[in-house]
Amino acid sequence: MNSFEKEYLSIVIQQFKQFKSRAEKVLIQLSDEDIHWKPNAESNNIAIIIQHISGNMNSRWRDFLITDGEKQYRERDMEFIDRGETRETLMRNWEDGWYLLFDTLENLETKQLHQTVTLRKQPISVLQAIQTEIAHISYHLGQILFIGKQIKDKDWTILSIPKNGSKE
Repeated sequence: MNSFEKEYLSIVIQQFKQFKSRAEKVLIQLSDEDIHWKPNAESNNIAIIIQHISGNMNSRWRDFLITDGEKQYRERDMEFIDRGETRETLMRNWEDGWYLLFDTLENLETKQLHQTVTLRKQPISVLQAIQTEIAHISYHLGQILFIGKQIKDKDWTILSIPKNGSKE
């Protein structure tokens, strides 16, 4: 059973690395102004999504096994306000969040996957916490990709298989 758990951790770490890389390939295509663009007043822009993902990871993965995943210091509602942060500030927070996630996952022991942690005072397994983060980040990655495509239009550099390129 231990080898399955090791493989699972390896797979999720690789999946998170792919999420991070893909989002960063979008950001490379965009100007500083672009990351603050919103299609309408009710939408989030990429800067807001980065703030939110970073805030989420900072809360969830700091002291993961010993504290609630929703830290009291987190100001989640503020994550959804574009404060005009520079790309450098956003990316520093982005890197800090990813560091916490990877450091936690890379140092988990396989037996810890069966432990219980808390999220918003609710007990969940470590496995469920990881799966919740996979779903959460992939959801927001889709938003980043969609917004990037809207901004770049015909100048968008495709990050996967191009249309009509499946057979190649």
